[in-house]
Formats: sequence, structure tokens, C-alpha cells
Amino acid sequence: QVQLVESGGGLVQAGGSLRLSCAASGRTFSIYAMGWFRQAPGKEREFLARITWSGGSTLYADSVKGRFTISRDNAENTVNLQMNSLKPEDTAVYYCASRSSAYVKYEYWGQGTQVTVSS
Repeated sequence: QVQLVESGGGLVQAGGSLRLSCAASGRTFSIYAMGWFRQAPGKEREFLARITWSGGSTLYADSVKGRFTISRDNAENTVNLQMNSLKPEDTAVYYCASRSSAYVKYEYWGQGTQVTVSS
């Protein structure tokens, strides 16, 4: 199994920045990719970005492209999400997740961290 723990959430004003981190432990050698998702109250979970563990290939949702940057530190087994130019509509619980292959769904999830953007 893989354990994931997010950190770095909080309250920020519109236009500000936050950096989320996700620390992975356990069977990290089995990770193919890690992703960030968010879920706002009353809305479905939304994919934001993902990065492959070995090659570092990235993919972003249109809603965050150009504002959010995903990165990884293999030595520290962490994945980060730098969020700039935050908007009130970015308010949500943010989750990281991992999967072991490009052909399976995300299998492991963190507990989530709250991000609140005030106007």
C-alpha cells in the first residue's frame, strides 16, 4: 500500500499563492503517477494535475493551466502543487492520489487539505 499525507492548505486572499505538498510512504516504488484533485461543497471531485513518478511528465486541467504547477521530489517522495493567482472559486478540499499504472484508476488517496480563498 501507499500512504499519502497532504499539507500546506489554509486561508489566502484572492490573487495570493499557496503551495501544497503530498508526502508518500509505503510501497512508493509501485507509484506510476501522482495527481492532485479538489472537491468543493456540492460539486464533484475535479482533476487538476498529474505528474509521472519517473519521467516527470505533467498534465493539467484547463481550469488551472498557467496558474498551478505540479512538481515532484523523488528523493523526498513528495509531490507539490504550487498555486498562484488564486480565485475564490478555487476554494475546496484538495487531495493527492497515486496510481500504479496508466491503465488503472487512482488507487490511494490522502485525507485532503482545505484551501479557502477569500475575495
